[in-house]
Amino acid sequence: MLSPTATRQSVRQFLRFSLEPDTEALLPVSQLSEVLTVPLGQIVPIPHLPPWAMGVYNWRGEILWVADLGHLLGLAPWRRQAASRSSYPVIILNGSGAEGKRPTLERNQILGLVVSQVKDIESVPTDQIQSVPPASVSAGLIPFLRGLWISPNNEVFVALEGRAILEQVKQSRGF
Repeated sequence: MLSPTATRQSVRQFLRFSLEPDTEALLPVSQLSEVLTVPLGQIVPIPHLPPWAMGVYNWRGEILWVADLGHLLGLAPWRRQAASRSSYPVIILNGSGAEGKRPTLERNQILGLVVSQVKDIESVPTDQIQSVPPASVSAGLIPFLRGLWISPNNEVFVALEGRAILEQVKQSRGF
């Protein structure tokens, strides 16, 4: 429950999820289209892509490009994680930031991000997202980092920017 002070402030909804190892992260709900579970065997690898690019998946008759978000951010790649799974949650980015719009890379390609676990929706007062000194986080996180949020339970969350992730993928010509 939000405090009376928080209700007067700007509060946004964020999707809470986990990345390996032990990183709790947030993405603004307004920058997402959907969350789905994708069997790894149905992701078709494409040669000559960056190591974080897992391949493509047929999503509702469209090509969904799938990226390992942890690896893109400089964390442990899904291949090196201890837990062996047959499927992973995939967060589908809405690159425009507008509800209902599809994310685009090139030629209307859609981007999905593989994460370890999707947990919940958090209501976060935006003025409580704190800036992070670059020396205190992984260099891979810096381009995508909105800041850190410390919950009322003293849990620390990395707040990410979906548009920055999409732009990095476009610039790297990964897809």
